[in-house]
Amino acid sequence: MKILLLIIGFLLLHDISFSQNQNISNGAYFDGEPYLVIDPLNPQHLVAAWMGFQLSNKITIKTSYSNNGGTTWSTPIWQPHQVIDNSSADVSLAYDLNGNLYMSYIDHDNINFLNGAIYVRKSVDGGSSWGPAVEATSISDCPNQACIDRPWIAVDKSGGINDGVIYVTSMNADQPTLSFPPYHPYLSVSTNNGTSFSNPRFLDTLNFYAGSTITQPMPSPLVTSNGVFMAIYPAYEPINQGPFAHLYIAKSTSAGIDIDQLDAYSGVGSPISNTYLKKGSLFKSDPSDPNHIAYFFLKETSGDVDVYFMESFDAGTVWTTQIRINQDPLGNNNLQDLVWADFDSDGDLAVCWRDRRNGIANTYQTGTEIYGVVRWKDSINFSPDFPISSQLVSHDAVLEGNGNDFMNVNFLNDTIYAVWGDVRTGVLSIYLNKIGVISGTNSIQIISQESLSSFNVYPNPTSDKLYLKEKMIVDSYKVINENGQEIMNGVEFPESGLSVSKLTSGIYQIFLYSGKEIKMTLFIKE
Repeated sequence: MKILLLIIGFLLLHDISFSQNQNISNGAYFDGEPYLVIDPLNPQHLVAAWMGFQLSNKITIKTSYSNNGGTTWSTPIWQPHQVIDNSSADVSLAYDLNGNLYMSYIDHDNINFLNGAIYVRKSVDGGSSWGPAVEATSISDCPNQACIDRPWIAVDKSGGINDGVIYVTSMNADQPTLSFPPYHPYLSVSTNNGTSFSNPRFLDTLNFYAGSTITQPMPSPLVTSNGVFMAIYPAYEPINQGPFAHLYIAKSTSAGIDIDQLDAYSGVGSPISNTYLKKGSLFKSDPSDPNHIAYFFLKETSGDVDVYFMESFDAGTVWTTQIRINQDPLGNNNLQDLVWADFDSDGDLAVCWRDRRNGIANTYQTGTEIYGVVRWKDSINFSPDFPISSQLVSHDAVLEGNGNDFMNVNFLNDTIYAVWGDVRTGVLSIYLNKIGVISGTNSIQIISQESLSSFNVYPNPTSDKLYLKEKMIVDSYKVINENGQEIMNGVEFPESGLSVSKLTSGIYQIFLYSGKEIKMTLFIKE
């Protein structure tokens, strides 16, 4: 029987070579909250930053760089504290168009909060060295608010009138004795390449206040390709705004001097009942279309926490329906979290998250993997989701701390660069995987038996057995169905062929593990 299948173009992820997940921090005690950027002037130059334990210095910010696309990394360097016995956290990185690199983070007295600020450092040599710490927002700037938690940095790279402007957003710290309602998202701005910053101001305003119920209304910022600053934040003020929660967008075309608010979304919320889940949301802009923006978040439906997103093609006025991204069965009680995403320069989209489909249902404390999907610019559908981490990692109590298991993703030239916190060695470390993906020429790709001849296994399609097309040593293998479930596994791919005769008709993924290499191939069961 000859098969002609219409398969979403992303299924041409059919021959992805996975590098071995690489430990880039190699610390002996604790490394968490990673962030990764790629030099706009040299895509082979990568810089990572994270918070890590440093003997006699508590938790500091550490950085490392790679000059060969992530194959090897420099020895990590750490940033000294502003005050002895301080601790640091919440690092993020951003380049400008000229190759200057900026890093924001908190350095504070994390016991008594007697001092603390968000600082920004600048590197002109790609992270080999860092300039002095410049205060962007101080705890003294916001009495009774403690406005220095979870800073994010964004830099205008539009080449327009505000090119090079640096934006740092933040929120109230989770300190009930220090932060009192009403709560706010905050913004500080530098118009002189990080030499100094404006005093922090509220991103919210009359009729668009975050309110007194959401204690930490975290803003997620971006700068569009035409130089518009935006930040999205949650709000709930039922007396003045109606009975439902809102998502508001703060927008500025004047480097933060004037800010306009936009009601992006309102509706019945979906509170996440599991308090351990890392449920921070993310706001991203398409570099190929300044009006195309996307919002990524967690949503609890059918007794299940999943990864969702919605997008706007008119800069935030009209939004699509909410779309579920992870593809394990709906309502299976497997909890997903830790979402991150990035647009490629041509508008392709990669989304990654921490996945528990192969762990124990209905619990945070179970084995996890990092999964991802891709959607090409000219399609409305995502690829089948696929694993990015190379193994199921057992749970460790250190992951229950806020931010310890953060992840970050860059998507450049159809390559996903993902970093995340991982406990596979017994301590929390920063791991990297770099995955090249292949796109089809159209949103729908016709795959026939003839075009499948280039796949790694044959015959393809098959009704009986699969054989390896090329000779390779296979240490182990596993087969994943269309719902992302592992349904077969084993060691040493059988020379007599792998029998798939009992599988129902459909499309499957087979992962072949060989030393440090992993190959993933799609096959069709007739």
